Amino acid sequence: MTFKALVTDKSAEGKLSSQVQTLEDEQLPEGDVVVDIDWAGFNYKDGLCLKGAGGLVRNFPHVAGIDFAGRVRASDDARYAAGQEVVLTGWRVGENHWGGFSQRARVKADWLVPLPKGLSGREAMIVGTAGLTAMLAIDRLERAGLTPAAGEVLVTGAGGVGSIAVAMLAKLGYSVTALSGRAELSEALKAFRANAILDRAAFMEEADKPLEAARWAGVIDAVGGAVLGKLLRQVKYGGAVAAIGNAAGIELNTNVLPFILRGVALLGIDSVMQPYEARVAAWARLADIFDIKAYGGFVAEIGLADLPDAADRILAGSVKGRLIVKP
Repeated sequence: MTFKALVTDKSAEGKLSSQVQTLEDEQLPEGDVVVDIDWAGFNYKDGLCLKGAGGLVRNFPHVAGIDFAGRVRASDDARYAAGQEVVLTGWRVGENHWGGFSQRARVKADWLVPLPKGLSGREAMIVGTAGLTAMLAIDRLERAGLTPAAGEVLVTGAGGVGSIAVAMLAKLGYSVTALSGRAELSEALKAFRANAILDRAAFMEEADKPLEAARWAGVIDAVGGAVLGKLLRQVKYGGAVAAIGNAAGIELNTNVLPFILRGVALLGIDSVMQPYEARVAAWARLADIFDIKAYGGFVAEIGLADLPDAADRILAGSVKGRLIVKP
């Protein structure tokens, strides 16, 4: 059987190029389950993979796409039957293993989860890895004691994770402040019911102290770097920070006072290799909480041939909202 995929290859001179090609099933990598892909997400990391940045892809030819939703075509695993709807995020799919920019994929059964009730494959890719990560962060903060009565929650980064986290926290009854470096996304954050929006540059210009005024009952930080170091000094006693990204750098410039005098907890959230049970639970809760209609106006659909251009745009920071791929 044949299918189409966006194949990225490297020339002898080291230059990358991507073209839509017709492939045979025998060309798929090893795995337990073959999936006919209905939708794939398009993320910043996908742009890096297509353009060869960051060393995320080392083996060519390659099919990128870090998440996808579709239907089981064939399975060697008893957990999955032909026709069953599934979703995949993480596990280095689209990096070390061929991913979602294709009409077909073959993956390990453990990497999949059943598509939760109440969520279509298209909707699953609207939220994608970003939505799963946001849900994992909220769940971890609540297990650390965060409740709506505890006070204001800060969410940094207005991109996929940040905007979805704002929307879900608001749906759960939290008062949310968004910290963003992109003024053009303010209206979207307001639509997702952010209580207030802070400019990142102005926030970072505020005078630094070893311990600052306690402002946040909890934080979801998708930025890292100096932003993470500063906001840690503003978390209330017993509060927690769920750190999920390092776009601004991996260095953490802070001191022990937030941790000793206020008992602040720093929680690392990695959505790549979550246990099966955790992913099933997170997807089920996400399907129950997230208002997909509120996000609908910020979604655009593209095809496989559109992806190289979209990669340039997402890496340049000119993509607004969410792009999803119809293979």
